[in-house]
Amino acid sequence: MSHPNQGVTPGAAELSAMLARVADGDTAAFQAFYDRTSAKLFGAILRILIERQESEDVLQDVYLSIWRKAATFDPSKASPITWAATIARNRAIDRLRARPPRAHVPVEQAFDLADDGPAPDASLMHSQDARRIAAALAALEPRHAAAIRACYFEGATYDELAAREQVPVGTLKSWVRRGLIRMRTLLEGTEA
Repeated sequence: MSHPNQGVTPGAAELSAMLARVADGDTAAFQAFYDRTSAKLFGAILRILIERQESEDVLQDVYLSIWRKAATFDPSKASPITWAATIARNRAIDRLRARPPRAHVPVEQAFDLADDGPAPDASLMHSQDARRIAAALAALEPRHAAAIRACYFEGATYDELAAREQVPVGTLKSWVRRGLIRMRTLLEGTEA
């Protein structure tokens, strides 16, 4: 079954009219044209360049070119989206060719380039542990939690902290000990 407008994409007439208004300097028409076509053009550029930031930069150049060249668009030669996609494709290829050559390293050498940082699962476990510790500290009496933070995270000594809190050293040690016992209970999950 053939369609009378076969070969003409839906909205081509509307996009052509937008480009005609863009050629006259109509910024609202340009915004409308951008809204209707940018996702498709960005996808085409991204397939060529792979890198998102670079593709976004090229997309901006493409629309600047469309703004400047809108008067040269001829609907008898191509649909508006084909015309715009050709500009996008050419800009992406130009950018690809302008890239400095990249060194190719054999796969066998990848182990020499390995990241010595913690593995992703270790980082995840560390962040989960940190959240659990923060929650356990938050459940403590505020004086006990503050004493533990000062001793274990800030490096304060018992003497320094006792002087700061104006309590005997024995009292401060008792706060820390009781707080640590309660934290262990919370972290082990033996208390709801």
